[in-house]
Amino acid sequence: MNKELIINAAPTGVEIALLEDKKLVELHHESGNPNFSVGDLYLGKVKKLIPGLNAAFVDVGFEKDAFLHYTDLSPYIRSILKFTAMAISDKTPEGFDFTKFKNEPEIVKTGKITDVLGGKPNILVQILKEPISSKGPRLSCEISLPGRFIVLTPFNDIVAVSKKIHSSEERKRLQKIVEAIKTPNFGVIVRTAAEGKKTAELHEDLTTLVQTWKNIQSNLSGGVAPQKILSEQTKTASILRDLLNESFNRIVVNDKNIFTDTKTYIQKIAPEKSDIVNYYNNGSPIFDNFGITRQVKASFGKTVNLDSGVYLIIEATEALHVIDVNSGYKSSSNNQEQNALASNLEAAAEIARQLRLRDLGGIIIIDFIDMKLPENKKAIFEAMEKFMAQDRAKHTILPISKFGLMQITRQRVKPEITISVAEDCPTCRGTGKIGASMLILEDIEKNLQYLLNHQHKGLTIRTHPILYAYLTKGFLVSKQWKWYFQYKKWIKLRADSNYHLTEYRFFDANDEEIKL
Repeated sequence: MNKELIINAAPTGVEIALLEDKKLVELHHESGNPNFSVGDLYLGKVKKLIPGLNAAFVDVGFEKDAFLHYTDLSPYIRSILKFTAMAISDKTPEGFDFTKFKNEPEIVKTGKITDVLGGKPNILVQILKEPISSKGPRLSCEISLPGRFIVLTPFNDIVAVSKKIHSSEERKRLQKIVEAIKTPNFGVIVRTAAEGKKTAELHEDLTTLVQTWKNIQSNLSGGVAPQKILSEQTKTASILRDLLNESFNRIVVNDKNIFTDTKTYIQKIAPEKSDIVNYYNNGSPIFDNFGITRQVKASFGKTVNLDSGVYLIIEATEALHVIDVNSGYKSSSNNQEQNALASNLEAAAEIARQLRLRDLGGIIIIDFIDMKLPENKKAIFEAMEKFMAQDRAKHTILPISKFGLMQITRQRVKPEITISVAEDCPTCRGTGKIGASMLILEDIEKNLQYLLNHQHKGLTIRTHPILYAYLTKGFLVSKQWKWYFQYKKWIKLRADSNYHLTEYRFFDANDEEIKL
């Protein structure tokens, strides 16, 4: 698969588009002040315990307190609390040796939050979900630091290998390497990208993450809650970290600083691919040049049209998203069942893309075109699983029910992307109202008199055909003839269908527009 990353630096922030075979599949926006992003680490202060929910509200500096549930505390929460207190009070420049840190006993899964956070302590937390709608961030104490090939998980010594690496020999090899190079008190999860990598590459990644943990420990020294301790990498760097592989063949950037940073990052993590980074300075907007703007306009909105004429209706409610698949105007055969299957397969591919593109989360209900044969329903289910295999968000897909509905749950970690593809009406400027039609003639005559008083000759008025018809209707009683009798000058009128209903413009004898 051909993957391209197009990065557009704009005054409002950085926009990042991921293309797969020239088709837009992900769109990210990184604002100039990306606070409370997924992965950020904060020193928070427990403000309120809610025994009924077995949860706590934690002040991390957001306008609303963040939510921390008992199930997100991590089994090592007592160790985290102890570490946080020690790091805050520690004043030594180099900090204490974390490899010799003595862990506390793990908590039980069925415990109560009041038993763990009863003193309302300061606590090191990680953003699990960004603020969405009226809700504050959701937090986790299961601290993880992702790298290119591994994920570092402090306070344990567990080594795990991604199940997506199917070769048992390769899994064993990676496990042995990591167990040999890792330091005490750090667990390691080996990512799929580590498959086939050498010990030196894994060790370099591990060393970088251990240094990051030392920076966290240093930043906690003397800290006062609420305080940001460590920011997740920029969207650009995190996308490159998670997505860069052999099929990633081009990165195009229109900003010199981001280009330099991206080039440096690529040279660090994959030096053999450093030449895929290109600087764009072609005059026209970068998103227009790569067809992204057109795809955004076509892909966002309530209705999404597909090539065959099939179209989707996508609507959101407070509780879930609903997608309705409607048959198109083209039929590949006279067999209704085959037409329904073909339409549903095409729709399934687009729905999988839409979920990634809009970053829809929560419960998604899909109403496919009705099919009678069980094997066709199974084919749609298997196709949806295949199409969503590229989706990095955790998701669960259920087979089509007897009501013809497919249910999907997809992880929601940040607000969904909503882009208005409608444009303001040039007549009403988006207000839904225009000036009183009976006053249009008055405005025209006022401007006409002003121009004639300033010795303009050979005037022509261009206007919408309907307004043109109104000004020229009748003989000797039309507005055009009345102007002639009044001003002793013949005012030409021309109809232009490109004008909106109440638009008119004046032109001189040289056919140049007169600005009023």
